[in-house]
Amino acid sequence: MSLGFILTSIEQGLIYGIMAIGVYITFRILDFADLTVDGSITLGAAISSHMIIANFNPFFTLIVATVGGAISGSITGFLNTKMKIAPLLSGILTMTSLYSINLRIMGRPNIPLISDITIFDLFYLPFIPTRYQDFILILFIVIMVLILLILFLKTKLGYALRATGDNPNMVRSMAIDTKKIKMIGLIIANSFVALSGALICQYQGFADISMGIGTIIAGLASVIIGEVLIGKKSFYFIVPGIILGSIIYRGSISFALMSGFAASDLKLLTALIVIFFLSAPRLKSFLGGTFNA
Repeated sequence: MSLGFILTSIEQGLIYGIMAIGVYITFRILDFADLTVDGSITLGAAISSHMIIANFNPFFTLIVATVGGAISGSITGFLNTKMKIAPLLSGILTMTSLYSINLRIMGRPNIPLISDITIFDLFYLPFIPTRYQDFILILFIVIMVLILLILFLKTKLGYALRATGDNPNMVRSMAIDTKKIKMIGLIIANSFVALSGALICQYQGFADISMGIGTIIAGLASVIIGEVLIGKKSFYFIVPGIILGSIIYRGSISFALMSGFAASDLKLLTALIVIFFLSAPRLKSFLGGTFNA
């Protein structure tokens, strides 16, 4: 296993880890099964790639893509809180709508960025080997995302967001509008997902209309792996743990492909990885009881 393979897996894991944090916010904190992410990650890539080929600053496109993700999250929130549509169906409706919107933004199913300037072309640190430049930039962005998220969740609004998923009745009894809190959570989550999509398209050098398929499963896999490895005791540990889970997940997929599995086997591999980590606590207890007996 080469250094390049390991570094690439870590870089991909870090980028997709931002998406996994968004999934964690909706799935764990809000207890909201949000399928919007399958569309909002492509939305981020569509906006960023379209703006890059129009000669916008690639760093600026990340901001616009993040705003686009926020808007998509607000639409899901509006359908759920105002139109009284079930959470799962609200996400499906937004995700379905985003397919056409993304295709309209891109103008075609695929946008290559091979000859265009991305953030990875603009970023340079002297005296640092070229192979580590991308890693340092990605790591910096991920650290900034983690810091901003943790600082937000330490505010009164952040505590209200965390409490809404655990005990909405208690939050309502404190005269806090849980609908607005849910809306804010969906906006933040899909902002992260769209930012991840924008980074992915610039990192891999293209945006594709189908790149969001299965995103929710990959995000959940990263969350589950992180929770199994780190535990659920402290939020300030679980968030970095999700990033670690994303790195392990991406590394496992890459290793499986290198070992001879076909790309068509990815869905099966993802399911097996999730099943393994979901079953890990039970397997540990079972094996521990067997050896003790």
